[in-house]
Amino acid sequence: MKRALVLGASGGMGYSIVKELIDRGVEVTAFARSEQKLRNLYNEQREISIQTGDIFNLQDIKDAAKDVDIIFQAANIPYPEWEDKLVPFIGNILKAAKIQKTKLVLVENIYAYGRSTGAKVTENTPKQPHTKKGKIRLHVEQLVKQSSVPTITAHFPDFYGPNAENTLMHYTLKDTVQHKKAMFVGKQTMAREFIYTPDGAKAVVNLSMHDNAYGQNYNIPANDVITGEELVQIIRELSGYDKPVRTVSKNLIRFLGIFSIDMREMVEMFYLYEEPVVLDGGKYENDIGPLPRTSYREGLQRTMEYMSGAK
Repeated sequence: MKRALVLGASGGMGYSIVKELIDRGVEVTAFARSEQKLRNLYNEQREISIQTGDIFNLQDIKDAAKDVDIIFQAANIPYPEWEDKLVPFIGNILKAAKIQKTKLVLVENIYAYGRSTGAKVTENTPKQPHTKKGKIRLHVEQLVKQSSVPTITAHFPDFYGPNAENTLMHYTLKDTVQHKKAMFVGKQTMAREFIYTPDGAKAVVNLSMHDNAYGQNYNIPANDVITGEELVQIIRELSGYDKPVRTVSKNLIRFLGIFSIDMREMVEMFYLYEEPVVLDGGKYENDIGPLPRTSYREGLQRTMEYMSGAK
């Protein structure tokens, strides 16, 4: 791979993928809507070409994908737009990849798996989504399988990390870094997994360099599961934060949904904070090698340093 396109390069996962690629000597086209945000993030580094455009515009994606070897799709769109826009958006990426004869790596979530069975989820676990959003994600996977584009689909749990602002963990960390009253979504006694975005970026870039990985799905788990209480304790030890951390319940999200469409759309996904889906990374380790695993303490420290301006 000599040159790659990263869609959603101004977001958390896209940012980490760009960084991982240039660390490996790959030339990158960083694509997002805001030119100013891209320039703020990448400081006009020579290895990175900044390109702005509309992720819903096929021509913009085609132009950005010219002469690249691989497209990394890490762009995210708001929940309220999924029903009408997500499938056409992915369809446009597939069309652009086919026209430009590029490979594709999709950053995916775990919604298509549906409810937890109590065991770790493998790539062979039947996908039985029970939510509207899960069914849309499964439709996306089917669309990819029906295409002729060589594609890797990588499933991730919740993210946290540098520049990962559109995440639940970010809102907890943002308030603790600013020493304000903080909140944590879901039961703090429940063990869940959160993946550090630089680890996720290393994993997908590793996958992209293996020809036999294309046409397959891979689960990329976090370092381990961890409770909210354990996370908060680590944050306190690292930052000296000493205020109470309030638990955000499903009922509170439902109430906020009266005033916010984004909160309203979040209600159906709250099951993930009551009965977490935990990924099994055995297939990746068998096919590629050890998973990148940064400890929560180190990942949280680096994330908070980034948020405080020590980038």
